[in-house]
Amino acid sequence: MKNLFFLLFSFSAFFAPTLSAQLNIDSLMMVLDQTISESEIYSTRRQKHIDQLRQRLSQVSRGGIEDYHLNHQLYLEFKAFICDSAIYYLNNNIRLADSLGDLEKSTEARLELSYLLASSGMYNEAIDVLKTIDRHTLQPQFLSDYYWCMDRVYGEMGHYTQDKIASHRYWLISQAYKDSLYQCLSPDSDEYLALRETMYRSDQLYDEACRINDIRFSKTRFGTQAFAEVAYFRSLILRQRKDIEGEKYYLALSAISDIQSATKDHASLWMLAERLYNEGDVERAYRYMRFSWNENKFFNARLRSWQSADVLSLIDKTYQAMIEKQNERLESYAFVITFLVLLLVVALIYIYRQMKKLALARNDLQSANTQLSQLNGELKDMNVCLQSTNADLSESNQIKEEYIARFVKLCSTYIDKLDAYRRMVNKKITAGQIKELQKITRSQEALDSELDELYANFDSAFLHIFPDFVSQFNALLINEEQILLKRGELLNTELRIFALIRLGIVDSSQIAEFLRYSVNTIYNYRSKVKNKAKVSREDFEELVKQIR
Repeated sequence: MKNLFFLLFSFSAFFAPTLSAQLNIDSLMMVLDQTISESEIYSTRRQKHIDQLRQRLSQVSRGGIEDYHLNHQLYLEFKAFICDSAIYYLNNNIRLADSLGDLEKSTEARLELSYLLASSGMYNEAIDVLKTIDRHTLQPQFLSDYYWCMDRVYGEMGHYTQDKIASHRYWLISQAYKDSLYQCLSPDSDEYLALRETMYRSDQLYDEACRINDIRFSKTRFGTQAFAEVAYFRSLILRQRKDIEGEKYYLALSAISDIQSATKDHASLWMLAERLYNEGDVERAYRYMRFSWNENKFFNARLRSWQSADVLSLIDKTYQAMIEKQNERLESYAFVITFLVLLLVVALIYIYRQMKKLALARNDLQSANTQLSQLNGELKDMNVCLQSTNADLSESNQIKEEYIARFVKLCSTYIDKLDAYRRMVNKKITAGQIKELQKITRSQEALDSELDELYANFDSAFLHIFPDFVSQFNALLINEEQILLKRGELLNTELRIFALIRLGIVDSSQIAEFLRYSVNTIYNYRSKVKNKAKVSREDFEELVKQIR
């Protein structure tokens, strides 16, 4: 699966977007589904690293430079994992830097905090932090970071405010800081490339935007937050180009990389869910949206929750309506099945009564034959033959009565099981436990258990009719090849095959269907046993049929 994914990505990274419509989205969605199911592994890995850093932090002296560096490492780990914790460690570093009188580290922590607050939707708080930084005394190495933070906070405010006049003013401020960024950023830096890509996308110069995006891709590694961000920006380009398949592809790539890097602050997955919902894939959209919502709740940033709340509500309502329709169909199917089972029971009862009448008629015939034998000595040989025929008929009826009785009992048992299963399915559906229900219905365990019960009933019924079958069967085999049953076994596979032959079922395909083997396997079993016979191979099965 991973090899398939890397092949898809490496191919698309160089030739996108011209081939994006041809990408196998279904295969990538399978990778995404698998990654979501393994998300706890990636989160646990990050949490383990965080715990190690916390352990180291508890062992260093408070107020020192090492304390600052460990707080900064914890901030980097929590930055896209848990927003509150990242803010907490940045505030610790601000207090620590102020107490040390280290203006450089104080400025570094404040800039990081303002950018995080702006990215999380806390715009006023971000501006308050930026106001504590004196632009005129700012060290040159922090100038680009300061411009970046100002661009970020005013750009976000301009995008999300409902006041059009204020929005225009915020955009102008943001653009002014962008212009300043162009002057101080290195053209090779990712920040500079990201600004250029956004500008080209806004100006609808999509080929240039893709070219810059390809350069950024070449500087990232899959499974990182940086890769997820670049893939997300590629999806925005393709969305404006109306390339829906390409947009979904890169949103899926971004979501996979977010999950594998344990990034909880992401937008790719809920945007992909929204796209799938619009295409009618409600079930998958619901699963993705619920997962994204839980991830954002874990990250605890109000902006992401606000962004995805309306989409989640719409998808959730549609999904619930779909589940209700499915419940109605299941109830209809259950009613039809119950009706058919009742008809089957009625038919079995009728057949059973007819068999009883046949048994009575057979007894009357046997009595008449006995009287005829006594009265007509001349027909003694014919009467002997007739008695043998009647014995076969008696045995046949005994077999039918035995198996029909067991069949009726099994039908009753299966009706009870079907009703219990129906109630369980209805209960799971009502409780919304769809995944658990899917897990139950995919299990092979129930089928294996029912097959074991079926074979046990068959063995018991057969040996009730032919109690000496095993010993008489072994008598047809050479001594050293006779069949020895294991403890608790009534019949094994070889004996069961010839038991069916004894009952008149000689077709290998029918035997294979009952025992759930291939026809070739049944044929091999029959040949193998015949090779062990002390009688002629050609006569062996006929002698088995004569066992009483």
